[in-house]
Amino acid sequence: MSQPTFRLAIDVGGTFTDVVLIDDQRGKLWFAKVLSTPDDPSRGSLTGVAEILERTDTPPSAVRDVAHATTVATNAVLEGKGARTGLIATAGFRDVLEMGREARYDIYDLGIRMPPPLAPRRRRMEVSERITFDGDVLTPLDEAEVEANVRRLVEDEDIQSLAICLLHGYAHPDHELKTAAIAKRLFPNLSISVSSEVSAEIREYERVSTTVVDAYVKPLVQTYVGRLNAGLKALGTPLEASMMLSHGGIGTATDVAENHPVRMIESGPAAGAIAAAHFARRALVQPDAIAFDMGGTTAKAALVIDGRAERAEELQVGGEAIQASRLLTGQGYSVKTRAIDLAEVGAGGGSIVWIDAGGAMQIGPESAGASPGPVAYGMGGDRPTVTDANLILGYLNSAGLAGGDRPLDLEAARAVFQTKVADPLGLSLEDAAFGARRIAVANMMRAIRAVTVERGRDPRSAALFAFGGNGPLFGWDMATALGMNRVIAPPAPGLFSAFGLIYAEVEHHYGRTLRRVLANADASEIEVAWAALETEAIEQLVAEGFNGPTQSVQRTASLRYKGQTHELEVDWTGPISADKLDALAEAFGEEHARVYGHRAGAAEPVELITLRVSGRGLGDRPPLARASDRSTGAHGARLAYFGPKLGWLETPILSRKDLIDGRKGPFIVEEYDATCLAPPGVTGEINDATGAIILR
Repeated sequence: MSQPTFRLAIDVGGTFTDVVLIDDQRGKLWFAKVLSTPDDPSRGSLTGVAEILERTDTPPSAVRDVAHATTVATNAVLEGKGARTGLIATAGFRDVLEMGREARYDIYDLGIRMPPPLAPRRRRMEVSERITFDGDVLTPLDEAEVEANVRRLVEDEDIQSLAICLLHGYAHPDHELKTAAIAKRLFPNLSISVSSEVSAEIREYERVSTTVVDAYVKPLVQTYVGRLNAGLKALGTPLEASMMLSHGGIGTATDVAENHPVRMIESGPAAGAIAAAHFARRALVQPDAIAFDMGGTTAKAALVIDGRAERAEELQVGGEAIQASRLLTGQGYSVKTRAIDLAEVGAGGGSIVWIDAGGAMQIGPESAGASPGPVAYGMGGDRPTVTDANLILGYLNSAGLAGGDRPLDLEAARAVFQTKVADPLGLSLEDAAFGARRIAVANMMRAIRAVTVERGRDPRSAALFAFGGNGPLFGWDMATALGMNRVIAPPAPGLFSAFGLIYAEVEHHYGRTLRRVLANADASEIEVAWAALETEAIEQLVAEGFNGPTQSVQRTASLRYKGQTHELEVDWTGPISADKLDALAEAFGEEHARVYGHRAGAAEPVELITLRVSGRGLGDRPPLARASDRSTGAHGARLAYFGPKLGWLETPILSRKDLIDGRKGPFIVEEYDATCLAPPGVTGEINDATGAIILR
């Protein structure tokens, strides 16, 4: 009989770090939930790993995979704690980073504040060189000038990381690579990001911005990954960690940190969307869902169509307007990389409840985080939060969260809400707390609308997949506000994002701009470029142990009608040849009609912009995990408040197994990692195949 093997998944959030251990053969799982350590996120991760291995008596040598998701790169940008970054650009293009697209996310706000450039002007240098878009060298690279500028940036400006982005470098990278070689020769320890390696695509601002973000986070990510891998080795695990990337695939953490850290900028949020997509494919009759992930700091939403999470080709990180519409650009730093199409708002259990200058109650975006946390945590917090409101309303167990591991101080929560919210507004304590919940719901609805209504999708046809530590507590309120009639709370919802790491596939994406009008294009040139991207994808998969049938390589192309601003992506199978260019143009026309409801006539030129290839490693996956190992064993009843009309109601406290035969609300399901609330009039049951709670 073969020895059992296990997989570890580590999901670092703003408040908690979740660690899940799963048995490969049986699908049995164990988990640990520890406070995150913002000063060094690897410390919290390793604490959780050590705890779970010790508690389950699992030998570290039996761990065959360690997958990891983290917000360390995103937080570095949000908090301005990345490396001192310099930029070398073509003469005349020094200020592209700051000029951007001249996009304002609110054109009527005269006091609007745009995010400051990550490489300020004094750390941006120009070099004399010029290559045209078709490869003609108008001005040779002045290597002496490159050397002088690199020395100035390092010796005078004390930069730690260098971004190199020269005009048309996406197509003709020779000058960029020479510049990088000079910098590396002069300063071997300098971190360097080159645009042709980071984002070999057109659009000058987006390429510069992406390269600068990559350079800004690279040293921090490398340090973090190094500490994590060293800690895992010290614990005795036989391998290094892999990393969740923004697009929902997995890559080797060391490779990501060394070469493409910008690709993990949305690592943490992507894991939850992938878990929801995997679960939806196996658990729902119609696998369309909205993944709603509410934790302690933020709430995130992603759309799952036919069991696949929707993806975008660009995202924005940081900035002031986190709660603005996802369709409004200019909110943050542009990053041109494939990513799960997520919307995020600053509303979580730790979000601060406050009164604005006009006397209105507001929620977030500031959060109490892991330290000091909500007032009820008793760790020094002195401002009311959403978690304090839920405790006052009777939705949370005053004996504590996590099976009593996290005691809650009800009287402290009541006192701070009374003095700082209820009294200033002239409300009763329970109505003030209930109002805070309603405002939190209104804030979070913006995230769901951003990935549904603002994308032309009707949320009423999908199920709301509620997870995160607070997702099932707010799931039904969110569904009601959106006109939806089904909420699914998966097993271990508070640790559910970690499951995305276990079920995600190794996946890499490659792209190259090759701008050609299809009617006049040389099909052999396109085929050579596409084949080169395929070779790159296959070589990476082979290096990670995937060969032959365990490889999956997919070609796609981004096209547009000539004169349009943006492209649409279409799939393509097999080689391209002259007699198939019309078929590629037709595939684009069909996609245009599907997305926009119309297409142009046959005479309208179709323009190829970017060739893309995705490579996936098709590894085996464990059975779908059913339930947690740390049930609270909660039963009984307590009073819970359901608004001015219904008031306080005696509400049963249940476990999942109590829902086998179905149950009418109100009821509360208490678990180690989350609490699920079913208001009056809602029916809850357990899905036999998956162990998920389904509210209707």
